[in-house]
Amino acid sequence: MNIEESKLKNILNEFSNKKILVIGDLMLDHYIIGDVKRISPEAPVQVVKVDNEHFGPGGAANVANNIKSLGAVPFVIGTVGDDSNAEKLYSIFQKQGISNNGIFINKNQPTTQKTRVIARHQHLIRIDFENLDELSDDLTHKIKEYFKKIVKEVDAIIIQDYNKGMLSKNLIKFILKTSNKNKKIIGVDPKVYNFLEYQNATLFKPNKQEVANNLNIEIKNEEDLLFAAKRLKQRIKCAYLVITLGEEGLFVYENEETYWKIPTFSQEVYDVSGAGDTVICALVLAMVSGCDIKTSSIIANHAAGVVCGKVGAAAASPEEIILSFKKWNKS
Repeated sequence: MNIEESKLKNILNEFSNKKILVIGDLMLDHYIIGDVKRISPEAPVQVVKVDNEHFGPGGAANVANNIKSLGAVPFVIGTVGDDSNAEKLYSIFQKQGISNNGIFINKNQPTTQKTRVIARHQHLIRIDFENLDELSDDLTHKIKEYFKKIVKEVDAIIIQDYNKGMLSKNLIKFILKTSNKNKKIIGVDPKVYNFLEYQNATLFKPNKQEVANNLNIEIKNEEDLLFAAKRLKQRIKCAYLVITLGEEGLFVYENEETYWKIPTFSQEVYDVSGAGDTVICALVLAMVSGCDIKTSSIIANHAAGVVCGKVGAAAASPEEIILSFKKWNKS
């Protein structure tokens, strides 16, 4: 599953010419990093001595961050609350050179924040601040109007659904219909709710457990996986199905005769947070740069391997992907 280095560099260079629209649940990630040396006298819990803390883009915001890190131009559509966390997210986007034009204020909901406490590379606890209500009709209308304008300017669309209320059935249907009308590549990263609403996307990227849960079947082996992929593709009518398998890599399905299992390319796994974001970004960018689904998936799996070797929801660069290919080609 090798790609010649010169070809790989040409593909990654093509990324810089691409404009990708990310629509979905924007979040602010908060990391508290420290060390654990004792148990609390107040309760049987670990005491974390904090060394540092920082904020970063989460959810669909991290997808935009990955697009930027891979060298392309991200556009974002999402909502934030009228609060200080929204200001932090604006500031992060401004530093990264990502436009805030598609971010709408939702006064009825706070900006979603995930706080992760990490000690010695171990993820101890996550604390979520969120409100999962769907958007108002007025806000949905504003998003639709903005989407109709911006979709013509971009090369592809990534729909990043975290079930935080941004993507209703009505909005999903509108996005897919409008994107297909404009002949755009559509990549979907789904979650539990609305899983089967994403009809006629180009690329559908669930994980194995999401597939099993939504089809109400067990996936114990590759035969089960093949059966599930065939059944799911029939249900949602996507062109390509990419199922993430965690430490086992990716399962790529086009049809009954054309499918592959691609092993993981991560040697050290510190944190899987955001790896799925990286996969969908690299997949869509490779496809819109002219790659077939197998080549796109190999590149995406290398990108995910890079991210798993970092702490927190991180991103991969083209240079890091090239180094990953070199490392695995030697091994």
